Amino acid sequence: MSKVLLVEDDPFLSSLLKNRLQKEGLEVTLAKDGEEALNSLKSGKQDLILLDLILPKKSGFEVMEEMRADPQMQFQELPIIIISNLGQPEDISRGQALGAIEYFIKAKTSIDELIEKIKGFLAKAR
Repeated sequence: MSKVLLVEDDPFLSSLLKNRLQKEGLEVTLAKDGEEALNSLKSGKQDLILLDLILPKKSGFEVMEEMRADPQMQFQELPIIIISNLGQPEDISRGQALGAIEYFIKAKTSIDELIEKIKGFLAKAR
């Protein structure tokens, strides 16, 4: 079973995404802020991260920077899909420079589209 770390502070969206991913047979760990996300990553293996950028404590950008900078973390190449309301070209290019494989703008992406992308990526990664 593939493991997804969902990092989202919006209770409605995180609940909706978690339920949909679990219905697809994925194991989902939820983190509500950047610090919780880093702690979850240190405590267990994940196959993919769904990462919001605007988060309490540490932003999604800070989470990605810490992941990439820490040689002790064995998930350096962990695939990251950003889901954010930040849609400026500089935000998108910064996310990609930090290693995001996909960047979805929440207002322009349906839940179905996001779930299909995640399933497709995890199927390829196996």
